[in-house]
Amino acid sequence: MTHMPGAQHFTPAAAAPAHLASVPSMGMVFQIAGSSSKVLIDAQTLAVLGQDPDPCIAMAGQVGSQVKMRVGNSWLVASVRAMTLDQASKGIVADIDFLGEGDEEKLTGRIYRFRRGVTRYPTPGTDIFPVSSHDMQQIYAADDRANVEIGTVYPTTDTRAALYVDSMLGKHFALLGSTGTGKSTSAALILHRICDLSPQGHIVMIDPHGEYGAAFATNGAVYDVSNLALPYWLMNFEEHCEVFVTSSGSERTVDSDILAKCLLAARSKNRLAESIGRLTVDSPVPYLLSDLTTILQNEMGKLDKGTNSLPYMRLKTKIDEIKADPRYSFMFSGMLVADTMQAFLAKIFRLPSDGKPISIIDVSAMPSDITSTVVSVLSRLVFDYAIWARDEPQRPILLVCEEAHRYIPNTTTGNGQAVRKILERIAKEGRKYGISLGLITQRPSDLAEGVLSQCGTIISMRLNNDRDQAFVKAAMPEGARGFLDSIPALRNREAIICGEGVAVPIRVALDNLEEHRRPASGDPSFTELWRQSGSEADILERTITRWRNQGR
Repeated sequence: MTHMPGAQHFTPAAAAPAHLASVPSMGMVFQIAGSSSKVLIDAQTLAVLGQDPDPCIAMAGQVGSQVKMRVGNSWLVASVRAMTLDQASKGIVADIDFLGEGDEEKLTGRIYRFRRGVTRYPTPGTDIFPVSSHDMQQIYAADDRANVEIGTVYPTTDTRAALYVDSMLGKHFALLGSTGTGKSTSAALILHRICDLSPQGHIVMIDPHGEYGAAFATNGAVYDVSNLALPYWLMNFEEHCEVFVTSSGSERTVDSDILAKCLLAARSKNRLAESIGRLTVDSPVPYLLSDLTTILQNEMGKLDKGTNSLPYMRLKTKIDEIKADPRYSFMFSGMLVADTMQAFLAKIFRLPSDGKPISIIDVSAMPSDITSTVVSVLSRLVFDYAIWARDEPQRPILLVCEEAHRYIPNTTTGNGQAVRKILERIAKEGRKYGISLGLITQRPSDLAEGVLSQCGTIISMRLNNDRDQAFVKAAMPEGARGFLDSIPALRNREAIICGEGVAVPIRVALDNLEEHRRPASGDPSFTELWRQSGSEADILERTITRWRNQGR
């Protein structure tokens, strides 16, 4: 640090108020510049405070800790973001970000009624003091809004960290963290706490690895290829094209036009179509796949068609291939033609919940080329339901996307664009219709630009990649910058939380989740498992049988 004017005259302020006599002043405010300012800290006082039995006072002055200063009858609280040694005074110059202010209790001088934001800034020369554990309890005390406790505020041992559920879900949230940081367990912890608070909730979770079924066996409904029974006719035209149209370039346009014409004709064969005034290719009206192939066959035989027979053959071959493939039977079964839309939505959206407010959609066993279409259909059903139910008693729905970077990539080319479009639309418009979006990802830099900034609450665990760290810092609010620098140094099951879901940005040591409520995402112990031997032939036989039968 270069020499600062006046730094050599700095001596710790001695005239502390009577009720603060036991806690010495750490230093003084040096420079005020809006949200980010500088303070001078006495290194000797810092060393003395480091021996204090109160863990918060012992942490005082370190990066990520809090300091307080009096302005009028209020206490201002700020977090320390960066520290530098001033060579001239041998003092420490620290950058601080203001978090908020609280009133001063007359008898004890402690903080109470803490709130975000600053009414009056301090003047240079104002004394600064360490924040105690009691102060931390007041700063992070949950108010009377509905909240769930998920952990302990760092560095305290007993101050509970609360998430305001309505604020967090009302403006979406993102849970970020590198592999192995406890991301899946943290997601399960937060969702369990929300389910315990709201047993009649409506949560839909996309589970790409089959981890969460075990975690929500008692308070959730789990759907996979064996019991999902997703009717293919619920797909809109764009999703039909992703599944049935295999060509690219100008040929894709020709194939899509033919599919649109034949799909509309197939939908119009249903009796429901007679009661619908304006039937479109997107209308969720049941139709038979055999009707679609018959119409394609008939159109191909017409002499006045505008193209040769190849596009018709391509479409018909693909449809026949999917009908015959048992891996697709969860969606393209002949049994799924009845009008089961109401029953399907009731099942997936938990309407009513019956004490199981969360439905886990396990897509791990689905063919990879159709997974994004399945997620697209489910996400769009959530959005369309919310739009058409605006005049009904509201039933808000939370859609949680694990591995979100798969479905909302930052590329606008390639497959899977239907799911990207609908999830981006939910991120931008969902809260107007009572839809909340929860994104869980280990690669925030791979997410579509702008989606992360739509998340009002960001829960960040350790991120090892520089690009990911920069991406998260850009999306987080100003006051959280001091916390963000500690993201690479977070321990497992620790998180920085900032945004609408918390009163002020916090660093949290997350609670332990009961064994039976944890997702099946534990890492294998190589050293332990590689000491075991026996029954390998049986293992191979059973595995190959499941492999050949595609899980059946």
